[in-house]
Amino acid sequence: MTDQHQKLTWRGTLAAWDRRLFDLVAQRHWPGAERVLPALGRAANHGVLWGGTAAAITVVGSPRARKGALTAAASLALASATINTVGKWSVRRPRPLLEGVPVARLPTVPPWTTSFPSGHSASAAAFTAGLALESPGWGAAVAPVAASVAFSRVYTGVHYPSDVLAGAALGIAAGFAVRGLARRAEQARAVPGAERPAADAPALPDGAGLTVVVNTASGAARGAGFDVLRARLPRAEVVECAGEEVEAAMAAAAARARVLGVYGGDGTVNAAATAALRAGVPLAVFPGGTLNHFALDLGLTGPEDTCRALAAGQAVRVSLGRITPAGGAGQGVRYFLNNFSIGAYPELLRHRLRWAPRIGGGPAAVLAAWRVLRAERPVRMTLAGRPRSAWLLFAGNGTYQGTGPAPRRRAGLGEGLLDLRLVHGGGRPGPRLLAAAFAGPLSRSPVHIATRLRRLRVADVPPGTPLAYDGEYAQAPTALTLDALPDALTVYRPR
Repeated sequence: MTDQHQKLTWRGTLAAWDRRLFDLVAQRHWPGAERVLPALGRAANHGVLWGGTAAAITVVGSPRARKGALTAAASLALASATINTVGKWSVRRPRPLLEGVPVARLPTVPPWTTSFPSGHSASAAAFTAGLALESPGWGAAVAPVAASVAFSRVYTGVHYPSDVLAGAALGIAAGFAVRGLARRAEQARAVPGAERPAADAPALPDGAGLTVVVNTASGAARGAGFDVLRARLPRAEVVECAGEEVEAAMAAAAARARVLGVYGGDGTVNAAATAALRAGVPLAVFPGGTLNHFALDLGLTGPEDTCRALAAGQAVRVSLGRITPAGGAGQGVRYFLNNFSIGAYPELLRHRLRWAPRIGGGPAAVLAAWRVLRAERPVRMTLAGRPRSAWLLFAGNGTYQGTGPAPRRRAGLGEGLLDLRLVHGGGRPGPRLLAAAFAGPLSRSPVHIATRLRRLRVADVPPGTPLAYDGEYAQAPTALTLDALPDALTVYRPR
């Protein structure tokens, strides 16, 4: 028997089994499925079902779930593009013959594309895989729906079982591909800058001498990264706290530890940096919160990086921004690792924090933006001795890359300069902020000023004006000084 004859024989056998399984599914009576499965298949046409699911998760889900919804949508787009441009036109398999399929199951408009592979199955599997890789809970909730959509393609007679299996495999591969690309992008974003090495940072290979404070209110103690910390640093002391206990726990831990560790997002890291600075101890940051801008700009993509740096005693010196009220000292002074702002953003943050517990984070952000852009007024204050009216005053700890009044990425944290951006008052906040977003990163325009400096005096701030620093909200003093503290803090980071 020749090789060609063997190939034809195997193909014939597989095709025969494929048809038998198709007949078994398509011709059998499945109680309760006649109304559900055809409707589910129609709902998945053009990705409508999955787009609605992603939108719902974005509105009601956590930040991690929203990230999963974005990954799922990107995975679906990749799978759909691959199937429709390469898959179907490479194989050109005809659709199944509909002999024996009940008329009630048949689609109203028969599909006109080729049969292999199943695009619906690929989209369902890609969406579910992308979602599950970032948010396993939501992925598990969506998986039965995705499996039902895939099964409906055979049930309604439009695909062979092998079409469905191949489509599902390609969809899962698309989910992993998109997740891999996203991880690479995060790592590329987390390229460290030219901070000065700290030669005196102690090496703590098993965590002895390290006290890690975990803010449980953010759910940080329930992630996979926390398990990594426990496994890699078994002798580290771990303190779990929440709410008003966090600052006191940070101060107490910094007073007794050789190294203060923090597991959480930017707000929690800010409290830890303040405690470490005042106690004169190094800081170990384990990214584990909703926002991790400081960790990413430092070059930390996860707790594994911090564990590796602690084991080797590798650390750098970073700058801090300082907020000093007029005549203030001691507890009146605040610090910021990322940025400080007065104007539209603090008001938006204030409204979002007020409404999020009642309606959820996503709707609260939309409602807060509508409220601020509709009714907010510019802040009148004195900057460096000159009266100003501003929609937004932004000061970054180090130079941020990109345009706009409040950008999000820095090349390094050792510069020791404030990145100052001012959006002039006048007109409406929406057009002004939008115009500033298109201005250059260090430019002067009729609506936007951007420059770098070491110190700025702010006076005549109206009482009750809010300010924000590192995502935290507070009332601004009537006068304050912003300045940069070069090489103020030692922070662990692998080379």
